[in-house]
Amino acid sequence: MKHYKIAVLAGDGIGPEITQEALKVLKVIEERNDVTFELMPALFGACAYFETGDAFPQATIDICDQADAILKGPIGLSHEESKKIPVDKQPERGALLPMRRRYNTYANFRPVSLPKSLAHFSPLKPEIIGEGIDLIMVRELIGGLYFGDKERGINDKGLRYVRETLEYDEEQIRRIMHEAFKLASKRRKLLHNIHKSNVLLSSVLWNEVMEEVAKDYPDVEVVNYLVDSAATALCLKPTQFDVMVMENMFGDILSDQGGGVLGSLGLMPSACIGPEKAYYEPSHGSAPDIAGKNIANPYSMIGSVAMMLENSFDMAAEAKNVWASMQGVFADGYSTADLSKPGSGVTMISTVEFGDKVVEKLRQIPKV
Repeated sequence: MKHYKIAVLAGDGIGPEITQEALKVLKVIEERNDVTFELMPALFGACAYFETGDAFPQATIDICDQADAILKGPIGLSHEESKKIPVDKQPERGALLPMRRRYNTYANFRPVSLPKSLAHFSPLKPEIIGEGIDLIMVRELIGGLYFGDKERGINDKGLRYVRETLEYDEEQIRRIMHEAFKLASKRRKLLHNIHKSNVLLSSVLWNEVMEEVAKDYPDVEVVNYLVDSAATALCLKPTQFDVMVMENMFGDILSDQGGGVLGSLGLMPSACIGPEKAYYEPSHGSAPDIAGKNIANPYSMIGSVAMMLENSFDMAAEAKNVWASMQGVFADGYSTADLSKPGSGVTMISTVEFGDKVVEKLRQIPKV
């Protein structure tokens, strides 16, 4: 029997609620397969800061170091609540970025998937969605502006200023390109390279390295898109895309736009993968305004479990079953209040009820 250790970082806001539903799915996977999951809960984010004075405390680091994979809930607080935490210790700076750096999780995969049967979630017209949207954004995750040197102070004119450095080297670009090309090779053999080379010198190097890597994948067609044009195209014709690769900040922005195309970031899980360890998380925030109300949809958290099953535990068939179970609940006409409004023609259910229905669907699917 295979045995895996999973660090469970439930996070802040709605994190504990949706994490609980994701863990139900892991329990069913255990029942259906010759596998056990050792769940190791730990504090991470604002909740960790208020209890320990550190958003990524040593106890949590020790647990994550031992884990085969990390399941991470959303972190963060409202703008006003965030002011109670020193800037350098706020969850994103004090926990998330250090975790990415520690485990070198340079490759971020964010699927933007909306079957035709779920087109009603999207604000886009049905004729734009067509037979459905199915693309994956591949984002470089530990370089660029977010990880460059930062400086603030008073200049010689007496004015406050900031200086932040956007830095990439060719190896950082090359390794994310290989990830994107390998993924494209397994799908439609189409890769959209997103850049801003008409303005940014970093994008010039990005494109040079991309062209070098492309020689190793002659079966993959490369389409180049300026990032601003890509943002427009995502709204006007999202079905043209299959795999999109981009640097850190572009990926942060465009993947959130991908959530808008779907109708909610609540429909976007993600995988953050490094050479030796990966963590899996929803793309959305902690939604403190609805925390504790039992109305947050756990789709993105359960989807993150599906990505973990496939990428970290070599359980692609069961990952596919989890996706089918979640989409089946939607197809049956159920939704949660954070995704749908009264009068939208769906039956409103709670966070817990959605998780229960996913589990029920999963149990009905024959194990391959």
